Amino acid sequence: MMDRYQKNREMLSQTECDLLRSKKVCIVGCGGLGGYVIEMLGRLGIGQLTAIDGDTFDETNLNRQLLSLEDNLDQSKAFEAKQRMAAVNSEVVVIPVEHYLTAENAMALLKHHDVIVDATDGIEVRFMLQKTAKALGIPLVYGAIAGWYAQVCTIMPGEDTLDQIYKSHEGRGGEQTLGNPSFTPALVASMQVSEVIKLLLNRGDLLQRKMLMIDLYLNDFDLIHFL
Repeated sequence: MMDRYQKNREMLSQTECDLLRSKKVCIVGCGGLGGYVIEMLGRLGIGQLTAIDGDTFDETNLNRQLLSLEDNLDQSKAFEAKQRMAAVNSEVVVIPVEHYLTAENAMALLKHHDVIVDATDGIEVRFMLQKTAKALGIPLVYGAIAGWYAQVCTIMPGEDTLDQIYKSHEGRGGEQTLGNPSFTPALVASMQVSEVIKLLLNRGDLLQRKMLMIDLYLNDFDLIHFL
């Protein structure tokens, strides 16, 4: 389909569009954030997406998760990500990993990617992602949501930004107590994809050593700077 990326070319050059087709991005989590991230990266023409998630869809996912449908409940989230992209952009290779990321498999699953996207909802796994990305020398794009609120940043290898965000390496995200609507994941995933594209093309201002704090209830967007 020669015209697939025509609408990208006012903001991306043909050379940049071609470059994106050679890149590999790993998305950890294929739920609220991850489904939107996979959708947008695939439509932009990233060459290879690795989708990691050991979970299956249930009825509570239908309110917000793009990949969740009434007729694919109990199906693998990672596999459904592959099926979705086959229907949207068959040029994109999606490698589904139907297992949770663990300390034992993290290095093997995350290596050989250009960028890693954190689309998880647990603090412990986020620290594992940061540690592994640091060891592999791969940038990590972090995103978290809770009700009306969200935060996004890019963590370059060695910066350990999560240590400044979280006091503890354990616990769940705020969505457990503040809820998880449809619109917050879509917004944060868009911000994460923007960061991924800037990393892959090496241009633009990254949310590096700073975090965007989003309060949609009060329409308040703040930048927190880290040392």
